[in-house]
Amino acid sequence: METILSPPSFCPLFNVKTSPSKPLHSPPVQLRTKPISCSLKKQTSQSISVPKTWFSHLQHGLAAIAVSLALNFCPVMPSGSAFGSEFDVLNEGPPKESYVVDDAGVLSRVTKSDLKRLLTDLESRKNFRINFITVRKLTSKADAFEYADQVLERWYPTIEEGNNKGIVVLITSQKEGAITGGPAFVQAVGDTVLDATVSENLPVLATEEKYNEAVFSTANRLVAAIDGLPDPGGQGSRTTKGSPTSRPGKRQKRSAASSLLWLGVC
Repeated sequence: METILSPPSFCPLFNVKTSPSKPLHSPPVQLRTKPISCSLKKQTSQSISVPKTWFSHLQHGLAAIAVSLALNFCPVMPSGSAFGSEFDVLNEGPPKESYVVDDAGVLSRVTKSDLKRLLTDLESRKNFRINFITVRKLTSKADAFEYADQVLERWYPTIEEGNNKGIVVLITSQKEGAITGGPAFVQAVGDTVLDATVSENLPVLATEEKYNEAVFSTANRLVAAIDGLPDPGGQGSRTTKGSPTSRPGKRQKRSAASSLLWLGVC
């Protein structure tokens, strides 16, 4: 009984657990590897940083070459204009708060304000509406007269809507203009003033880059013709190359076709 219940038999067990605890708390071998690993990381980062900086300089150099090539071989479009802007004018429809669609961006605020005052008074008194459109360039095969007809047909698809409407188009890069309109508008203005305005005011002043004067002088002549007042005149007998006075024949064909269609509807 004494040998079985004697506590000294359990002492070696407890001594085994307590005695090896000291070497467990001793610094492990892995602690020595930590600074080694850190030094390796530092060395690798320093060795890789050189190619990265070299590669970034190479990327910046290639980007600069690409930009220079793009500027040399690709035309830079001015602000407010883009390829196919004439189609945007067609799709947007007539202006609601003004009488001007300055897509080319060549008209001043004073000119727009004067046009609004003049054309608002005309529409309130005579029930004629004239819209002015400036386009930098026509990317389609249509000329100024064909484009003016397209605008009139798109904005006012029926004779009732376009009967008393007028469209004035100025192409700034091609230095030409066109006027078209419904039967009532053409009859009120008269072929003489229409032909003289297209051959004198629009192309001559556009060639001199006097776009504000070209547009406002055209508006004055059209309004005076509708009111039955004397013609204020244009730019005399000066003409420009590429804008012969026979071009308004397309407008006359347009007005004749509109009149026949209007008679057929009636």
